[in-house]
Amino acid sequence: MTASVAIQVLPETNDTDELIRIVDEVIAYIASTGYNYYVGPFETTIEGDSYDELMEIVKNCQKVAIEAGCPSVSAYVKICYKPEGGVLTIDKKVSKHHK
Repeated sequence: MTASVAIQVLPETNDTDELIRIVDEVIAYIASTGYNYYVGPFETTIEGDSYDELMEIVKNCQKVAIEAGCPSVSAYVKICYKPEGGVLTIDKKVSKHHK
């Protein structure tokens, strides 16, 4: 594993149901990419061996939110990148906490 990215997408809306609908569309997009991902309460983590493809997913998450109907979107992103490999996997980080 060479890269792990966590993204929190925050659509501009005051309607909780609308916020959830838009975030669900972003998560559905992430699921469609085929990459391993984990949905947490504040962010979704995606991991893979192509840094460039993960960055493209990050970019597209914001576009998906806009296409879903919000006028603007903010995103908070965390990136761990090791070109030689060895990034801790999602499973290694959280599996012991989810029995």
